[in-house]
Amino acid sequence: MATSFVHSHRPEFLTVAVAAVAIGVATAYYFYITKKSKPQGCLDPDNFKEFKLVKRKQLSHNVAKFRFSLPTPTSILGLPIGQHMSCRGKDSEGEEVVKPYTPTSLDTDVGYFDLVIKMYPQGRMSHHFREMREGDFLAVKGPKGRFKYEANEVEAFGMLAGGTGITPMFQVARAILENPVDHTNVHLIYANATYEDILLKPPEGWDGGVGFVTEEMIRLHCPGPSPNVRVDIEVRTTPHEQSYGCLPQNYWLYFPNAVPVLIQPTPLFTLLFALLARSNSIFPSPSQKQLK
Repeated sequence: MATSFVHSHRPEFLTVAVAAVAIGVATAYYFYITKKSKPQGCLDPDNFKEFKLVKRKQLSHNVAKFRFSLPTPTSILGLPIGQHMSCRGKDSEGEEVVKPYTPTSLDTDVGYFDLVIKMYPQGRMSHHFREMREGDFLAVKGPKGRFKYEANEVEAFGMLAGGTGITPMFQVARAILENPVDHTNVHLIYANATYEDILLKPPEGWDGGVGFVTEEMIRLHCPGPSPNVRVDIEVRTTPHEQSYGCLPQNYWLYFPNAVPVLIQPTPLFTLLFALLARSNSIFPSPSQKQLK
């Protein structure tokens, strides 16, 4: 399993006056654009709406990026950071299938949204995306999900992702890094079966490290402890991940020393789950009954 990890800290500008001025200008501009009236999003949480596929780009042998146009060049999708949306299509038998996806684009990307999709040979929704051509339409409903990211709500995020599980992590990390007033640190461990499967390949001269995902790696590269923080991990299983279906769908993780963790239901999840279980810190979510 090819793995890359990033231990990211915000750069500190100490005595460089020019850099300090640049930060001041960027911060002022950020507050200016966020105070402007934000256009209404195009999503509907109760009804599916159709969006036209305008560009399809193959990223690897089984992964492609799909760009869908919004009604106007200035329209925004209206998806809060950290949330997802439901996409509807048809499988190889012509039966309707609905599956959640997280765009890699943000609301700062106006006029369109992007989905990065891995198409599995037996995946029902994968079949729909595999057959899509430019000019076709995708039915979408949302926003969905309980998690909403707010700038500076925590000191750091620990992120573990496998394969296309990088997409929700990418969305949150990009929002953090593009916000000049958000000082949250991002720690990412990203695993793939092969080097060719890596969607965000490291640049030349990469020194962040590679290797198998182990307990030592998680302890070394995930963020350090922070007192009195609750960790909420929401897990969803798909037909491709039925082997993890025996695990509860929701956890509240109580730690005297912890930071928020975003994680996908992959073998990485089972590894982290095992590490946390040793400290007896995993409890069923109080909202579990509401989810059934």
